[in-house]
Amino acid sequence: MSVVDFRLIRQLWMFLAIAEEEHFGRAAKRLGMSQPPLTEQIKVLEQSLKLQLFDRSRRGTKLSAAGAAILPAVRRFADQVEQLERVVKEVAAGQSGVLHIGAITSAMLDTVPPLLEGLRRSHPNLTVFVREIDSVEAVPGLEAGELDLAFVRLEGEIGSGIATMPLTDDRLAVAMPKDHVLAKLPRVRLKSLETERLVMSSRQVSPVYFDMVVAVCRSHGFAPRILHEVRSVASQIAYVSCGQGLALVPSSMRKLAPDNVVVRPLTEKVMIVTAALAWNENRYHPIVDLVVSRLRSRNGASNPTA
Repeated sequence: MSVVDFRLIRQLWMFLAIAEEEHFGRAAKRLGMSQPPLTEQIKVLEQSLKLQLFDRSRRGTKLSAAGAAILPAVRRFADQVEQLERVVKEVAAGQSGVLHIGAITSAMLDTVPPLLEGLRRSHPNLTVFVREIDSVEAVPGLEAGELDLAFVRLEGEIGSGIATMPLTDDRLAVAMPKDHVLAKLPRVRLKSLETERLVMSSRQVSPVYFDMVVAVCRSHGFAPRILHEVRSVASQIAYVSCGQGLALVPSSMRKLAPDNVVVRPLTEKVMIVTAALAWNENRYHPIVDLVVSRLRSRNGASNPTA
């Protein structure tokens, strides 16, 4: 691997200034240096290249044939250096770079899109990668640096420097076939589900959400009879549509229900976190700080839990 000659880069910059000014004195002033060191550096450059770059006379300094031949390449080089400098500044300011987001399906439908729209407006050079994940994948992904942000179902203290901020919550409701006897009721008592077969979001996928639903059922005097564990709320509703049981889901998920499924609110008001933001406080990323600040301001959230 060749080593970058930074002295040569500096000398080429000097060459370009003299070529554009056509005068050593004016070029030295432009570069913020005195003329003798500039003249000496150009002599060193000519010796290194084994080329005479300027024709000097009392009337001024003109490019030699060799100098004119390399001028376009030097200009392109200077433009690339300036572009690199802009990119470095943008990255440092969070104006460009890469952001990796992991999100559960429901968050990809409602929470993530408006965030991305705002980032596109304020940071047009930012490249964002979004991938679907299960809630259980968030912490390992954030710890390993594979994810910068995660929109999942997490609450409370996670540890390992992972901070969380609740973003959206919703009332728990029950999804059931349209011809089910409970579908005739405007609201359903949680206790009335005691003997029903339930389709649950898998604990392996979202342990916090699973444990919360089970705890709610137990607090009302019964253990849920789980027939199926599936990977998402959308899957819960799909199983209900196929006659495979009932499902406790966020009430907003009624928008996913097909014609043969109804979603009824519970008589009890049971609130659940449907999406939370998670990030690794041990890894600095300027866009992460910006997103956290924006969402905290939007939601009026208090300090995150770490």
